[in-house]
Amino acid sequence: MITHEPNIRYTADNTRYENMQYSRCGNSGLLLSKLSLGLWQNFGAVDSLSNAQELLFTAFDAGITHFDLANNYGPPYGSAESTFGNVLKQYLHSYRDELIISSKAGYDMWPGPYGVGGSRKYLISSCDQSLQRTGLEYFDIFYHHCMDQETPLEETMQALDYLVRSGKALYVGLSNYQPEQTAKAIKILDDLGTPLLIHQPRYNIFDRWIEDSLTDVLLNEGVGSIVFSPLAQGLLTDKYLQGIPEGSRASRPELIYLNDSDITASKMEKIAQLNDLAKSREQTLAQMAIAWTLNNKAVTTCLIGASKKEQILDSVKALNNLSFSEDELTQINAISNS
Repeated sequence: MITHEPNIRYTADNTRYENMQYSRCGNSGLLLSKLSLGLWQNFGAVDSLSNAQELLFTAFDAGITHFDLANNYGPPYGSAESTFGNVLKQYLHSYRDELIISSKAGYDMWPGPYGVGGSRKYLISSCDQSLQRTGLEYFDIFYHHCMDQETPLEETMQALDYLVRSGKALYVGLSNYQPEQTAKAIKILDDLGTPLLIHQPRYNIFDRWIEDSLTDVLLNEGVGSIVFSPLAQGLLTDKYLQGIPEGSRASRPELIYLNDSDITASKMEKIAQLNDLAKSREQTLAQMAIAWTLNNKAVTTCLIGASKKEQILDSVKALNNLSFSEDELTQINAISNS
């Protein structure tokens, strides 16, 4: 069980804004750090509180201001929000107005018919619970986490609009919505007077589905994006170049989103080629993969995950080289499509 460690003291680094880059989110007035920290893994009740604290402190000291949660992050569900709320209350409360804190609802959260989906009942109840767990008065961004085919889109968007009008969220976002659904949601929210701020899709060198219409929708409508899984669950790092290391995600059968069947000989060859290209850019493969996502003009910020502070610091170094030559982009395309 996670417990508070009373002897830790924290004062944010005075130079935290000197090296981080910030981008305007769509047509809004909001600037987001080029990198955002996701709390999907390593912040649950089963994880180390001291490590979670160190990750949050390291990110904020590096100028990362956006921290991304969801109601079902843990494990168990809700515990990542509780962990973040603990750290916020003990150490970061004086910096609240320097932080962008987001959460989401959409996937299953509690038993019964009202603990999943896109209904007004679920979204508002879940937001209230998330606010209680984090100790916040409001979220900077509240997302619908996934499309619900059983609920009218109008009802879901009206619920998001209500969350803003009731002061429970400043902005609203969508995650995992397809292009056509996104365009319809944007129109409904515009009519309601609560513009869509941001979309959170999966995007990396191996998974480019957003390039098929979604990026066009976002750019045309002035909506920002925060892309997750830039490293393809660790595949776009040098971790697997010599096989599957013990303790890695691919070695843990309980993590069903990545397993040894994903690490084929063909995929390993692609990773090795990308790694060579990264070296020629004087970057690690992870740094190049992050920089590549930010090269897409529809992408506002890249959502990173970390289990140790060194990974955050390594990711921040990606910002030292965000430019790609046409030849480099051509090589990356050829490798990923081979």
